[in-house]
Amino acid sequence: MTTASPPSTAVPVHQKVAELAAATIVPLQQGYLADRSPAVAALARLRRGAGREAGELPDLWGLVDIGPLHTRTGESRALSERELTGAENALHAALTLWAFHQQSRGAPMHRRHTRDRPFGLGAAVRRLMPADDVDEPVRKRLVRAGAAPDLVTLTLRLRDIVALLRRDDVPLDYGLLAGQLYTWQWPDGPSAVRRSWGRSFHEQVRAAAASDENTTQDSHTDKDAS
Repeated sequence: MTTASPPSTAVPVHQKVAELAAATIVPLQQGYLADRSPAVAALARLRRGAGREAGELPDLWGLVDIGPLHTRTGESRALSERELTGAENALHAALTLWAFHQQSRGAPMHRRHTRDRPFGLGAAVRRLMPADDVDEPVRKRLVRAGAAPDLVTLTLRLRDIVALLRRDDVPLDYGLLAGQLYTWQWPDGPSAVRRSWGRSFHEQVRAAAASDENTTQDSHTDKDAS
């Protein structure tokens, strides 16, 4: 008699990267918003790494604990050198973009993405536009980022988008973005990430429509009750 194997509990690498990015950003963000000196200094160091390759600046060595990437849990295996390099590149890009986004902002610019409250890149870009129209120049920035030939170019193009998000105080899920930047570095990764951004863009449209519908229903309820 053959016994079925239990389901694997191994965590996908892109999810590990996403979780590590969020776990790194959340306490830094809380500290920065509370004006705690260590967090403010860390943010300044991260900003200096924007647009540079991971490991290029010795000042950033040790600032991000990548130990969890080397830790094996459950059925997880040790990551290959290529996987570790891709994970470090994705973390560096996401954290430096967040630091640029958070600079001088009094509200958290990293917000966790959920189905009801989408904060993926596509949703964030859609929030830059009028509710009833599509801003073509802004949309083309997202398309241009999606067509980047490599991670360095992608990061630079994302920085242009983040500058707009920062201007309008639009948050973004940088954990989710970090996982996507990891995926981007693998065959067929860019197309998968572009699809995710497209879905996120339309999730925001649906969420906004649902919010408007609820507001209208509440308004009618108030009128009926009066």
